[in-house]
Amino acid sequence: MGRRRPKPRTAVAVQPAPPQRPLTIVQIGTADHGGGAAAVASGLMKGSERRGHRVWHLVGRKHTGNPNVRLLPDDDRWLFRAGGYLAAQTLLKHLGARWPNRGLGLAGRTLRLLTHPRALRAKLDGAEDFEFPASAGLLDQLPAVPDVVHGHNLQGGYFDLRALASISARVPTVLTLHDMWLLTGHCAHSLGCERWTIGCGACPDLALDPPIRRDATAANWQRKRDIIERSRLHIVTPSAWLRDKVEASMLGRHAMSVRVIPNGVDTGVFRPADRVAVRRQLGLPVSEPIVLLTTGSLGSMWKDDRTLREAMEHVAAQPATRDVRFIAVGRDSAVAVRGRAITQAIPYQHDPQMMAKYYQAADVYLHAARADTAPLAILEAMACGTPVVATDVGGIPEQINGVTGVLVPRGAGAEMSRAVIGLLTDRERRQVLASLALKAVRASFTLERQVDAYIDTYYEVAGPCGHGSKRC
Repeated sequence: MGRRRPKPRTAVAVQPAPPQRPLTIVQIGTADHGGGAAAVASGLMKGSERRGHRVWHLVGRKHTGNPNVRLLPDDDRWLFRAGGYLAAQTLLKHLGARWPNRGLGLAGRTLRLLTHPRALRAKLDGAEDFEFPASAGLLDQLPAVPDVVHGHNLQGGYFDLRALASISARVPTVLTLHDMWLLTGHCAHSLGCERWTIGCGACPDLALDPPIRRDATAANWQRKRDIIERSRLHIVTPSAWLRDKVEASMLGRHAMSVRVIPNGVDTGVFRPADRVAVRRQLGLPVSEPIVLLTTGSLGSMWKDDRTLREAMEHVAAQPATRDVRFIAVGRDSAVAVRGRAITQAIPYQHDPQMMAKYYQAADVYLHAARADTAPLAILEAMACGTPVVATDVGGIPEQINGVTGVLVPRGAGAEMSRAVIGLLTDRERRQVLASLALKAVRASFTLERQVDAYIDTYYEVAGPCGHGSKRC
C-alpha cells in the first residue's frame, strides 16, 4: 500500500494570479480533433497560446496539420524503429485517424497486437492495455522540459498509464477527467453501479465502453490504484458531479488536489444570429419548426437513442407540431423513426462555424443521454440562443437547471416530447429561455473563463520558478 495523502482541497475556481512568466505546457490526449475531450484540449491550446504560453499537444491520433501537435508513437524502441514497425504504424495512424476502429485504423491496431504479445494477452484476458513503451520517454522527445503536463482522456489505446508516476515525479501533472474511467475497472460511466467505490469485480456489464472480454475489473482497478498511489496528480473535473465521484474514489484519497473548472465555449463562434437568414444559408425551410439533435460522430452508447426516438415520434404525432423537422448531426441511425416525423441527417460537422449555424437555425436543441459529464453541445446551443431540452443525468443539471433550459428524467421519452411541444408552441417561452441561457453562458461557461482558470492552476502547481519549484 502507498502512503495516504491528506484529503485534497476542493475548489470551484482558482484565485486570479498576477501576470507571470510564459509557461511551457504539454497536453496529452486521444486526438486533436473530434469529440468533447479533444475540443476542450484544442480550445485550451489555442487560448493558452493567445496568452503567450507555449503548448505542445501529444496525441494518439492526429487530424490537423498543426506543427505543435505531435503524434505519440506506441513503441519507439530501437528494434521497432529498425524493423520498420514505427514508420508503418505512424503512417497507419495518420491515414486511419478519423476511423480508428475500421479500415486503416483497425489495420494499425491489428498490427500492434500481432507485434506485441503482451498487449494481445491483455486483450484476451480482459486486462486494460497499457503496453505503449513510448509513453515513458515522452518528455525526452521535447526540446525542453515543460512547466506543466496536462493529461486529458488517457484511455483509447495510445498511452501507458504506468508512465504517470515517472512523469509526475519530474513535472507537475494536471489531469482533467472527462468521464469516470480512471475510477473504475474498465467503464467510462458506471450507469448507477457503485462497485468502483470498493474495488470493482463481478462487473454487471463488460460491454460498457471501453468494453473488455473477461471480467478482470478487480485487477484493473487495483492496478490503477497502485499507479495513482505512486503518482502526484492534480485533478480537474468539468462538473461538481464528477468531482464528487472522484472524492468518493481511490483517486480522491491520493490526489494532490481536486477542483472544478467548468467547460467553456467560444462565444465568438457560438453566438445568436438571425434564424431566418441562417436557414436560407443552409437551405432549410424558413417557416417549419426545427428541432436539432446531435448523435455523435462515431456513435456512442452513452446517447439514449431509444428515448430520443420515442420523443420524436410523440412530437410528430401531435397536430400542433406535426410539421416539425428533426435535424440529426452525426449518425444516420438515430433518425430512423416511425410515424410522420420529418427527419434529416447531417454529417458530423468538423467546422465549429458550420456547427454553430445549425444551432442558430434550430428552435430547440434536444439532448437525450444515458450518462454525460459536462457536454459541450448543450453549452454551444445555449450560447447560440437555442433553448435546450435535456436528460437530467451527470453534470447536465449544472448547465441547465429548469430556468436556463428544460430537464427531464432519464428514459422519459413522453415527458421529453411534452417539453419539446411546449417550447415549439410557445414562442415567448422560447425567447425567455434563450435569453436566460445566453446570460448563463456569458457568466460561467465561456472559453475565456475556462482558459484563465486553467492558466491559474498551472501557475499554482508549477510554482513561481517552474517545474514545481516552491522558491526561486
